[in-house]
Amino acid sequence: MLGTLETGVKGGRWYSLFDKVYKEANLRAAYRKVAANKGAPGVDHVTTKRFGQRLDQEIASLQEDLRTARYRPSAIRRVEIPKPGRPGEFRPLGIPTVRDRVVQTALRNVLEPIFEAGFAEHSYGFRPGRSAKDALRRVEKLIDDGLAFVVDADIKGYFDAIPHGKLLDRVREKVTDGAVLALLDAYLTQRILDGLKEWTPVGGTPQGAVISPLLANAYLDPLDHRVARRFEMVRYADDFVILCRTRGEAQAALDEVREWMAEAGLTLHPDKTRLVDLSARETFDFLGYTLGRGVRRPSKRSLTRLRDAIRLHTPRTAGKSLANVITPLNRTLRGWFQYFKHAKRTLLKELDGWIRTRLRGILWRQAKRRGLVPKTANYRWPNAYFDRAGLFSLARARTEAVRVRYAGRPPTGEPCA
Repeated sequence: MLGTLETGVKGGRWYSLFDKVYKEANLRAAYRKVAANKGAPGVDHVTTKRFGQRLDQEIASLQEDLRTARYRPSAIRRVEIPKPGRPGEFRPLGIPTVRDRVVQTALRNVLEPIFEAGFAEHSYGFRPGRSAKDALRRVEKLIDDGLAFVVDADIKGYFDAIPHGKLLDRVREKVTDGAVLALLDAYLTQRILDGLKEWTPVGGTPQGAVISPLLANAYLDPLDHRVARRFEMVRYADDFVILCRTRGEAQAALDEVREWMAEAGLTLHPDKTRLVDLSARETFDFLGYTLGRGVRRPSKRSLTRLRDAIRLHTPRTAGKSLANVITPLNRTLRGWFQYFKHAKRTLLKELDGWIRTRLRGILWRQAKRRGLVPKTANYRWPNAYFDRAGLFSLARARTEAVRVRYAGRPPTGEPCA
């Protein structure tokens, strides 16, 4: 994309971009990305499928509305989704219309190469060709290199707290196209509909919006570069750690981060930000893992989330056949294993056993039995019974992954590190 933009840059700032946003090829490419994500419809109830059935007309309409400055984003439909591993707690999710998601994706297609060119090396979240596993590998290497003190930082309500004015100022450092800035401002101040309630946000980036991750990275990029001058920092979105050789260095790094946060209108969470001494066998959680000297395992929170997800798939009163229970359950287990496949086999074997116990509970209930499932159920439905039913085994999958790895062939999906 950058090659198509070179005529619109002067002094390192891009001044002519908006016509690239509503270019037909860009809008069509944006729709393909939106359709691939299969998101829910917004306040207009238009699905990606319905939008695609009228694609030529919709693209032509968007082009004209953008070109003539008539385009206005619709309200965002807000829903509350349960937080995994936190019963009774919910996370707000904003759902823009398909039309708005297409324009946001087209805008991101234009802006992302501009910002990517200057993003810090140790930033991994929501960036092309980078992943959480890359961030974890970097942290583990720094620990192996002997860095013994960690600033485990947490930004309080980051995505809701970013000041709009300061964020747009950050964008202006690279982009001066007034139409692009006006479009970004329109997205930041989109109305939010939550049932019968409606309001306009005064800060933050809309959760669920396509453009939000890029803007969130752009806002924290100056912090990345500032800290990198003296310390080793690894950041994934708003989750970051700084690794140092001494406690004094770690305290200095924390002081520097606090100073920058104050200038940026942000706050570190007082209860979730701490200094960790790895030489004292302390550990910290990062991107779903508990890490430390010689420690690399799924965090308690990750295990709680997995168990909660399994419970949702295996209620005793499901009224489904075993096959209809196992099929969605296997999808959850395979997805979890791809991220945590290096976990100790003893843990995975324990999880396998617990899963089979829950399935025996379903079969016990379907056999018109009541009360606790007796140990004799293990003989009635042995482990082999579930193997024949196609249940995914975490422990067996790990054994196979290790076997393939040490046979000199690349495994089907790398361990986290």
